[in-house]
Amino acid sequence: MQIKSKLPHVGTTIFTVMSALAREHNATNLSQGFPDFNGSPLLTDLADKYIRSGFNQYAPMPGTIQLRERIAEIIHHCYGATYHPDAEITVTAGATQAIYTTLAAFVQPGDEVIVIEPAYDCYVPAIELHGGLPVYSALRPDDFSINWSDVQSKINSRTRLIIINSPHNPSGAVFSKHDLDQLEKLTAGTNIIILSDEVYEHMVFDGLGHQSVARRPALAERSVIVSSFGKTVHTTGWKIGYVAAPSELMTEFRKVHQFLVFVVNHPLQLALADFLGNKDHYLELKHFYQQKRDLFLRLTAGSRLIPLKTSGTYFQLMSYRNISNERDSQLAIRLTKEKKLATIPLSVFYSDQTDHKLLRFCFAKKDKKIEKAAEIICSL
Repeated sequence: MQIKSKLPHVGTTIFTVMSALAREHNATNLSQGFPDFNGSPLLTDLADKYIRSGFNQYAPMPGTIQLRERIAEIIHHCYGATYHPDAEITVTAGATQAIYTTLAAFVQPGDEVIVIEPAYDCYVPAIELHGGLPVYSALRPDDFSINWSDVQSKINSRTRLIIINSPHNPSGAVFSKHDLDQLEKLTAGTNIIILSDEVYEHMVFDGLGHQSVARRPALAERSVIVSSFGKTVHTTGWKIGYVAAPSELMTEFRKVHQFLVFVVNHPLQLALADFLGNKDHYLELKHFYQQKRDLFLRLTAGSRLIPLKTSGTYFQLMSYRNISNERDSQLAIRLTKEKKLATIPLSVFYSDQTDHKLLRFCFAKKDKKIEKAAEIICSL
């Protein structure tokens, strides 16, 4: 058979590649972004309760009403915004599915989508699969802030959608109120939809608040907000996330969602709804991960790697300019094989493989693993 690929330039993701390389060489793995510790025993007990109670058939297509009501409660508590559980919230099979479904619902052939780089790798393939054209705007490399004048220069009559991500993976930068001001100004009076990737919403450090687009009615009315319970409750393998959007957008989203996944794991939705009734289970997350960030920075303070400021997520960028001039991808592979430490090179998040001599480290790990990784880093 001769098959014409719809994604001819796409291979296996770097996260899969580096994790496999880490296993092959028995390396300490700070590459792929997942915790190496379990979530709360209370949450798994709740999951077991609902499985044993017989909630093992299809959930409602948009998600159980218990979880949708809980999501509405969380959004209102954190950002003062009101979303109707019936018409404006949908539970998804993780954030990646939510992002894909959003792009499938709204991007038509010839539409342009502004992608702010460095960008998570699932954005562009989904745009291209639906005939869209990614238009790139790079963050400033010194502090990974958005160059809003550059974004503005990319907007035209074909611009259908802008993808934003805060807290930002891979840089750890977070939006300010000024960023929301600029986004609101740029999109006012247009038909541009905002896809706001907020999966790390509860991981913002140093007393900063997460600037969700839900805080601004003028932005919320044109935005699809994506978040992830996997990040919030340390269960990335459960693959449960959600979308919040005004009913006009949600109607179109659900048209695709029902044929893409139809429904999401029933008993786990009920467990999450109960578990997140305790606000501390998401409000305290920022303190938990700030402690891990601070431990990682303290233990690597004597190394030749230079840390960049991380205000959110569970990722830390570090410059290796004092150590090597080789490409970041080459160094990442060499460190895994020779030093037994796996990381992610920043260049993979750019369409043109821009190399700023930076590596991304995930500190969502047990303290002993952080200590072991820091020992290797300090030996470089």
